[in-house]
Amino acid sequence: MSVFDTDVLVVGAGPAGLTATALLADYGIDAVTITKYASTANSPRAHITNQRTMEVFRDLGFEDRVREVAVPNELMGNNVWATSFAGRELARLMTWGSGVGRKAEYEAASPSAMCNIPQHILEPVILEAAEKRGADIRFSTELIGIRQDADSVHALVRERDTGTEHEIRARYAIGADGGRSTVAEQLGFEFDGESALGCAANVWLEADLTRYTEHRPGTLYWMCQPGTDYWVGSGTFICVRPWTEWVMLFMYDPSEGEPDLSEEAVRDRARKLIGDPSVDIRIKAVSEWQINHLVSRRYRDGRVFLAGDAAHRHPPANGLGTNTSIQDSYNLAWKLALVLRGGAGEGLLDTYHEERQPVGKQVVDRAMKSVHDMRPISEALGFSAGQSSADGWRSLDELFSDTRTGRTRRDELRSAVELQNYQFNAHGVELGQRYSSSAVITESRAPDRERDAELHYQPTTVPGAHLPHVWLQHGDERLSTLDIVGRGRFTLLTGIGGRPWMDAAEKIAAELGIEVSARQVGLRCEYDDVLGEWTRLREIDDAGCLLVRPDRHVAWRSAGSVTDPVSALRQALTRTLALSK
Repeated sequence: MSVFDTDVLVVGAGPAGLTATALLADYGIDAVTITKYASTANSPRAHITNQRTMEVFRDLGFEDRVREVAVPNELMGNNVWATSFAGRELARLMTWGSGVGRKAEYEAASPSAMCNIPQHILEPVILEAAEKRGADIRFSTELIGIRQDADSVHALVRERDTGTEHEIRARYAIGADGGRSTVAEQLGFEFDGESALGCAANVWLEADLTRYTEHRPGTLYWMCQPGTDYWVGSGTFICVRPWTEWVMLFMYDPSEGEPDLSEEAVRDRARKLIGDPSVDIRIKAVSEWQINHLVSRRYRDGRVFLAGDAAHRHPPANGLGTNTSIQDSYNLAWKLALVLRGGAGEGLLDTYHEERQPVGKQVVDRAMKSVHDMRPISEALGFSAGQSSADGWRSLDELFSDTRTGRTRRDELRSAVELQNYQFNAHGVELGQRYSSSAVITESRAPDRERDAELHYQPTTVPGAHLPHVWLQHGDERLSTLDIVGRGRFTLLTGIGGRPWMDAAEKIAAELGIEVSARQVGLRCEYDDVLGEWTRLREIDDAGCLLVRPDRHVAWRSAGSVTDPVSALRQALTRTLALSK
């Protein structure tokens, strides 16, 4: 049996695996990626892509390409509840930062805008970027067995087209092989939570609904029909391509029997939810899935790491799945690269679990809570399990009646819809992760969050936080603060009085054999804070500095000048990189 050697084996070529592959290739790391599938995703699946993920694509240089093929943010906003597309609208909420009250907050937080890009459209873009960087990606190659010893990971793989088996021996491996992860199962990763909490079906279809959606463009249309309600409504239409391609999602109770998923049955269901018999419907595919609420207790076991759905499994509420998966890889890839190049100690790899496992837990808990928080809408509409259609319609008539009961119930409906901001405008959940690990030199007290930490993102330079975005002027070019950091390297940011820090960065980079870029940001500096926004947000003075990691999180900061900047920066970097003796 032939044996192939590589530095990193990536198992899985979904969003997490492909992003890790592209990043490792960008960092010049020898890696092999395998997937049992013959191609990238063949159906829409996940679709919401938030600002932090778009920033990862920006760092890799293909954000513009993603935007070219995605549904832009301006067509995502209207979240509509109705009895059918052609029927009575029941409620509406402006989502994903598109409403007047949130739009400026989202725009101020990032140079990148959210978009709607289904997985079967996104994955080929990441794949193309990885291949341009020379990545070794092997489709139709299945992981049969995996084990590890003190020195290597040993993976037995089979080429599905030929049946040929061989071994891939790697220094490290990333299990990014999805919710039924072979890596997690064979290496005994344990999970907290529950599985099979609910059952659902996706129906990918084509139907021209322009006349019902163009005036209220959005990503999600929730159909709530009296007599057919279960958990979150009768069925949800998810926009794949405006306004002709959709995924119809519906949940069901298996204790009452399995649903009829024949083409005729799902077409009939779609026709009822559309409410216009003249609309042609073409069924493309039908699939089933279940709601899980699981997170791995550990993200690292020896030389093996879990990323993406292999590590955290949850319902699609909040649109966090693909985003969290891609951000897992963004956290891990630079750490592997530095350790493999000898620029960091092995202990740096422990920080992947320390930083990302709490995020995974936060995400699965938030997504599950959001699913349960949909129930008050059905209750406010007056729907209940087993209710007749006639009773349901009478309840709706009462809801919109000019009566004391109608007014009370409309107040309840407004409150129920307002609660959905924690799912559809949860900016703090999307952007507000602050890491705590040995790769972050924490301060005695982090600043208090001024507003609801789930709804609102609070920019800060406290170590562990993501570097805030502001626009800077660099010659004739407008750049974000995020554009002058990242790219697989550490960056030191300082101000007008920060020349000693810049000199120290050059000296320590040479001493440690790593790349540390130094940037001077401030009024009339090379990176000109023309609007004064950086001065307002930086939380250090002109002679202070921020040490920013390759993933754009702040590792350490000095509020002002110090007597010996070389010593201070050396200590900060050696601690962050687990080089301290």
